[in-house]
Amino acid sequence: MIDFSGFRRFCSLEGRSQRLQWALLAGLSIVLVGVLELVRLPAALMLGAMISAIVISALDGRVRVPRYPYLIAQSVIGCMIADSIPLSIIDEVTRDWPVFLSAVVLVIALAAFLGWLLARWQVLPGVTAIWGSSPGGASAITVMAGDYGADVRLVAFMQYLRVVCVAGAASVIARIWVSGPLAEAEPIIWFPAIDGLAFAETAGLFVGGVLLARLTKLPGGPILIPLVMGAVLQDTGLMRIELPPWLLAMSYAVIGWSIGLRFTPEIVRHAMRAFPRVLSSILLLIAACGGLAAALVFLLDVDPLTAYLATSPGGLDSVAIIAASSPVDLPFIMSMQTARFVMVLLFGPPLARFIAKRFTVPEAAE
Repeated sequence: MIDFSGFRRFCSLEGRSQRLQWALLAGLSIVLVGVLELVRLPAALMLGAMISAIVISALDGRVRVPRYPYLIAQSVIGCMIADSIPLSIIDEVTRDWPVFLSAVVLVIALAAFLGWLLARWQVLPGVTAIWGSSPGGASAITVMAGDYGADVRLVAFMQYLRVVCVAGAASVIARIWVSGPLAEAEPIIWFPAIDGLAFAETAGLFVGGVLLARLTKLPGGPILIPLVMGAVLQDTGLMRIELPPWLLAMSYAVIGWSIGLRFTPEIVRHAMRAFPRVLSSILLLIAACGGLAAALVFLLDVDPLTAYLATSPGGLDSVAIIAASSPVDLPFIMSMQTARFVMVLLFGPPLARFIAKRFTVPEAAE
């Protein structure tokens, strides 16, 4: 048998300076994010940063993201979500509210049932299984889960595995359904001209959101407070949210690093053991949402691709990218996705607590 102990000792970062560890983490993140962007993988910024941090942690790295940059990054994500929830969505939802409500509740209920099964079979702890199965925005769910007692590392594993599966399935279906190539995505301008006043107001919102969250001790406050305040202030015309791409990229990187650096060999082994059944639950949820999409085609006479993208379980950003490059009803899709995301934020915490009380499975090893 080949002895790799010498190689592991050579690669180990134990005892190396924190400056060197941060440099390696930043360099590896840039490379991985670039590769993931080339293959157009959704959430490439956060995934690349998180995978890089897991590698550094596996090499005995000991760097950690300071608390306040992590909280501010969460608050920036809350502002980003607020910017994507215009009041016009309410008109779209109320027009066919029974169908919207039924579809949203069914997806959430099925996801909760699958999480319950994972907890019952002791694949994952109860609260972690529920948050990991939640069909909402992956980034928001991941960072909120820790405030409600879930293991954020395993939640991130479940959420981003589903993002990859959903995006892959949606891309394949879109390419099969649409004749001809899909439209190319617009290139990102990382340093655009910004409105100084709007940016200052937005900065006040996400910094103030962190301070209010600390004062109120509201679970998930760094995301929820700027999300609610930002949506109200922007939609009433009192402010305009200005978030340049470079700030969003930094926020995604900080969150990805913070999660990835918490991984341990025990957590990685736990995730790998859970992988087959977690993947099966994800594929079952995608298939069930496909059946729900067929019902929407029959009830509302929408085209099948619109119905499928509207009911896809999570991956709001990836669905938006695919929908924007396809001949579909984009307002209908985004209304359905946003309505489900809001309901997950409202009812996810009590649902997770309700199920977790019935499963006293210990959390994964630190």
